[in-house]
Amino acid sequence: MTPETAVQAIDRTDLWIVMLGLGLGSFLLRFAFLGLVGNRQMPEWLLRHLRYTPVAVLPALVAPLVVWPSATGGDIDPARLTAALVTLAIGVFLRRTLLAILGGLAVLYLMLWFIG
Repeated sequence: MTPETAVQAIDRTDLWIVMLGLGLGSFLLRFAFLGLVGNRQMPEWLLRHLRYTPVAVLPALVAPLVVWPSATGGDIDPARLTAALVTLAIGVFLRRTLLAILGGLAVLYLMLWFIG
């Protein structure tokens, strides 16, 4: 095996430390909201800001897949870009989530079929 193809294995102790640390961090983050806040009423200004969380997270998850798709090796793909723009347009103008998803899906498959 050449050094270029060799994969360095992580030590089991280090792996368990990382896994336990991530698990503890995940638990503490959830406990901060569920255990500490629990049944308390949150202030109106915080609830107003929390309403925008899904609207901010979803584009942050989708944008890299449209701009740098792994299916094309990171090159901009006209089919995916067109499908994303159609999905956005349907969502903005018609305000129908399911229709926007289905429209984007249809455009993606039509563009992939058309372009080849």
